Amino acid sequence: MQVGNYGQYPSLNQIREPLDDGSSARSKRGERLIQAFRANADFLNREWLLLTLETPIADLSKHGIPRLGKKTAENLAAEIAAINAHPDPQHSTVEDLLHYLPMRYEDRSRLTRVDGLIDGLSASVEVTVRIGGVLPFKGGRLKLFEMFATDGQGQIRAFWWNQIYLNRVFQRGTRVILFGQWKLNRYKGIFEVENPDYEVLGDEDEDPETSAIHTARRVPVYRKLGDLRTRPLRGIFHHLLQKLAGDIPELLPSVMLSRCDLISRQKALQSIHFPSDDATVEDYNEVRSPAHRRLIFEELFWLALALGLRRRERLREPKGEMIEIDDRIREVVRSILPFALTDAQKRVLREIISDMRGDEPMNRLLQGDVGSGKTIVAIQAMVVAVENGYQTALMAPTEILAEQHFRNIRRIVSSRPYRVELLTGSMKIREKRLVREALRAGEIDIIIGTHALIQESIEFGRLGLVVIDEQHRFGVLQRAQLRRQGFNPDVLVMTATPIPRSLAMTVYGDLEVSVIDQLPPGRTPVRTHVRGDDRREQIYEFIRTQLVSGRQAYVVYPIIEESEKLDLRNATEMYDHLQREVFPEFRLGILHGRMKPLEKEEVMTAFAAHQIDLLVATTVIEVGIDVPNSTVMLIEHAERFGLSQLHQLRGRVGRGAAESFCILLAQYAKTKEARARLSIMEETNDGFLIAEKDLEIRGPGEVMGTRQSGVPTFRLANLIRDQRLLELARREAETQLVELALTRETELMIRHVRKMPRYGLAEIG
Repeated sequence: MQVGNYGQYPSLNQIREPLDDGSSARSKRGERLIQAFRANADFLNREWLLLTLETPIADLSKHGIPRLGKKTAENLAAEIAAINAHPDPQHSTVEDLLHYLPMRYEDRSRLTRVDGLIDGLSASVEVTVRIGGVLPFKGGRLKLFEMFATDGQGQIRAFWWNQIYLNRVFQRGTRVILFGQWKLNRYKGIFEVENPDYEVLGDEDEDPETSAIHTARRVPVYRKLGDLRTRPLRGIFHHLLQKLAGDIPELLPSVMLSRCDLISRQKALQSIHFPSDDATVEDYNEVRSPAHRRLIFEELFWLALALGLRRRERLREPKGEMIEIDDRIREVVRSILPFALTDAQKRVLREIISDMRGDEPMNRLLQGDVGSGKTIVAIQAMVVAVENGYQTALMAPTEILAEQHFRNIRRIVSSRPYRVELLTGSMKIREKRLVREALRAGEIDIIIGTHALIQESIEFGRLGLVVIDEQHRFGVLQRAQLRRQGFNPDVLVMTATPIPRSLAMTVYGDLEVSVIDQLPPGRTPVRTHVRGDDRREQIYEFIRTQLVSGRQAYVVYPIIEESEKLDLRNATEMYDHLQREVFPEFRLGILHGRMKPLEKEEVMTAFAAHQIDLLVATTVIEVGIDVPNSTVMLIEHAERFGLSQLHQLRGRVGRGAAESFCILLAQYAKTKEARARLSIMEETNDGFLIAEKDLEIRGPGEVMGTRQSGVPTFRLANLIRDQRLLELARREAETQLVELALTRETELMIRHVRKMPRYGLAEIG
């Protein structure tokens, strides 16, 4: 439907005017205008209340959708806003709502009968309630609602923990569909299901038009959204799609759809919510239906186009004065090296220097496993910039890492007349002011800091190179802000978290990538073991033997202080316990993020000097700590950490030639899944393989913090499962931006992606 030309229809003022001009009766002109208004009133109402994908969810109550009043619509908008991280629910649109997809699909044309159930089978069964009630457990602290129901052929038992309100829902005679994993109670000879999903049938307030969408077909099942359960949600989606029929605009060119074998956007949104009668439910549940394929491709395509835009626009930006390198600078770079570079480090340094000497600003990712020597390569690049008369900045995500970099860099370049300073949020106001003034005057050559470096009050005299450590902890906006504070400086971002190629293509799609894939000589692979709490005394004895032999150790805890919600051993309490009762003959220290900077520096200096034998710490030691004499690490509650984080922690040992050990103490890893996940750490020291596994298990949002890194949280796409579609989407985006760059089609696509809040990163340099 095309939006009408409102100008061709009369306004109320135009109609009213001839009636108020003093004439004794309606003029012919007035009659014609009134007739025209009446004839077009229905059309005008439709136009004024036109439902589109851009319609705010909060306004849906105006569009005649049954059982969707103003309050419900506003609550729905708030729920969708929370899912999409919108700051304002008013920004939640019908399009956002339609992308709230079913969690599974059921073929209710073939519901399982009770006599067809098999032990362990996950299935939907339609039954009628016979009797139900609430039973107290543990003195009333727990309550169980259970009911017995029948389909006329057999009887089942269903029960839910602490959901006593179900006593009002499941009245005798209520028809209900239950979905869950059915287990045979051999003692009672009856099938049971615990905490099943349910859907009550035969709602008296049911809209007659939608009653047929709930049974006898392929049915979508949604997670509860606010107060709305799956059945009313199904009705809302049905009415929305009915009203939008034919009015969902196609955003991709027909030639692209044909080339990539994709269905239309209209058909995809319709069938992903309501599969056709000939659809294969297994394809929908395994996210491989044509509807899923189309929507996944579209999501990845817009992201690829946005990243391509950002990259293209960055390359158009003029660079400041050029970097030169001659024999004198080469000799300076060599002179600061405390050791010989590996072949991988040499290759990566050549790539970085080549970028710095180029006509365009460098935008490169330096990626390498723990202990591969990324920092020394970055320092060499900083020296090249300083020798060319530029200031350099290194930004770290935490103060403890910034302080560690400051100490290391100051030591490494101590033979040169460089001024190296630290700037963090916890410094005194006077200290920060002096640093800011020196930066503005160009008196500081190398500045190391945290997010304090991107505050508006910071000005550089001549910023030429920015190094950002642990990039995934910074947002794209933060990175852009720091770049804008120089003369379009070169940017080098580093990460010690190995990133699978599929994730690097999205999180770092606008960066060239360098990989240090070689460890320095003399490193011994760390031996890793998963143990239960029953082995604690043996573990302590093993640590004692290491300390007696002159080595050092870490004990890592996931929290600092006691938590009432989590029964976890905590660093402060266990430090006291270990010092008094377990290792009284050794020197212990404690390190955590809440300590003052000076306290942290004193502890780390003492540990590095072997004035501390065993360091009790939280995850602040995850990166940046280098003590080669440390040979054993004990990680408490290892099941609470992600694999990539465990790998980072493990990287604090094995930094010398001595054999090193990492012990993962998993007190509550009782499930096969937890044991299988931790066993990956026992099997490999390959950070890239571990990162792939972590990505599969936890998803990109958890592994890389993509909400913070500027990449939208995917609605449907999965970077492991959908790698082929990701490659296809990147090729198509490249085609649009290169081969078809000057076409009207590409211009419209660029306008569209710039307007999409989820892909606002296209606007960022």
